[in-house]
Amino acid sequence: MVENMTATIEPTTRDGQPYAYQRVELVEPDWTRFPGWADVTEEQWRDVQWQRVNCIKNVRQLRALMGDLLEERFYADLEKDMAERATMSMLVPPQMMNTMVVSTSSTTDPGEFTDAFYADPIRHYMIPVFSDRRTDWPSHPQASRDSLHEHDMWVAEGLTHRYPTKVLAELLSTCPQYCGHCTRMDLVGNSTPVIDKLKLTGKPVDRHEAMLDYLRNTPQVRDVVVSGGDVANLPWPRLEDFLTKLMEIDNIRDIRLATKGLIGLPQHWLQEPLLEGMNRVTTIARERGVSLAVHTHANHANSVTPLVAEAAKALMAAGVRDVRNQGVLLAGVNADTHSLLDLCFRLLDGAQIMPYYFYMCDMIPFSEHWRVSVADAQRMQHDLMGYLPGFATPRIVCDVPFVGKRWVHQVADYDTERGISYWTKNYRTSIEASDPEALTRTYEYYDPIHTLPESGQEWWRTHAE
Repeated sequence: MVENMTATIEPTTRDGQPYAYQRVELVEPDWTRFPGWADVTEEQWRDVQWQRVNCIKNVRQLRALMGDLLEERFYADLEKDMAERATMSMLVPPQMMNTMVVSTSSTTDPGEFTDAFYADPIRHYMIPVFSDRRTDWPSHPQASRDSLHEHDMWVAEGLTHRYPTKVLAELLSTCPQYCGHCTRMDLVGNSTPVIDKLKLTGKPVDRHEAMLDYLRNTPQVRDVVVSGGDVANLPWPRLEDFLTKLMEIDNIRDIRLATKGLIGLPQHWLQEPLLEGMNRVTTIARERGVSLAVHTHANHANSVTPLVAEAAKALMAAGVRDVRNQGVLLAGVNADTHSLLDLCFRLLDGAQIMPYYFYMCDMIPFSEHWRVSVADAQRMQHDLMGYLPGFATPRIVCDVPFVGKRWVHQVADYDTERGISYWTKNYRTSIEASDPEALTRTYEYYDPIHTLPESGQEWWRTHAE
């Protein structure tokens, strides 16, 4: 266990900069501050099986962890959300839990601790409660459970072909942690009282082989995002087998492994047999001229700890070309320039993880309290510029339904009163091969209604179906 030590470079305050940079040494918070983990050793903490077994999956387990620290009002709030709003079931690894309420680790006052837990940015998206959600517009009228229509673009079960040269391979439908805002809530995780999840029907070996067959017969695809779910939940021998076969396909030049587990379960990526296997895979990648990178998902600076840095550096030592971060822009978590820059510098300085994207939160059900407007995203992109190296300045993107990623300044037209932005694209998805209007049509994305002027909100009250 690492003691709480922070080394900083004093920020310059006399030059009038809106953001004062300070270099922060990463710290692994003291997990023994939680009553349920008071006797957990460092050896246990670093053990991936201990981490998986001790995930927080329900209110009973959260109570056992918190002891008398958390007041009953929070549990009632959580249970109401799980029954009426939650699109994801609860699954929080100890590593992720330990990055919450760090600054109040010395308090034993239940009221003070509960208030801090409510306010914690990581709690806000990992353990959402009913009072977080909006009551005026909990869901946008245009929200949908598969908001990006990835399922519509499956060319094999779990293989989405949206872009001309890129595909998404969902190898499985589980993760080591479930984020409340998950864009794949239609498929990933357990069903909840409000969402009956889809299920992958084919046997894994058959589904994976069907994906590979499609790629062998589709030479225009050069880039594969290997995801899920999360590849950290796929047994390494199966993942290694899939990657090895993938690299035998001549047209595949880029492979990206998508894993939130690097942030929420870094212990998985520190397993010696796994790193040895990664070394085998990256050796083949170098021989074949394939770029193999890891993409992870951190939304707040507090989640970047020494164990995360150790795992990222171990992957790069094993031959991974780069480790990049794709966060999500979330109100109450990181939707301000200072929080985004803090996260970017923590990733870059402390863990050598490249800030890459911040996605606008997708239009899934019950997500309006997290979402921000396109105009706000544009302002944040403007305010990020100039602080980070160009190669490490993240792009804020809007994942437009039926289109894909667009930089937030690429909007073709924007009705700010009604919060409707209009976007175009320069390619056909797999479902538009014969659509003559695919390249001339405009596609719509919708701002949260509560961010609109009163006239725009009134328009939606009268037009919402």
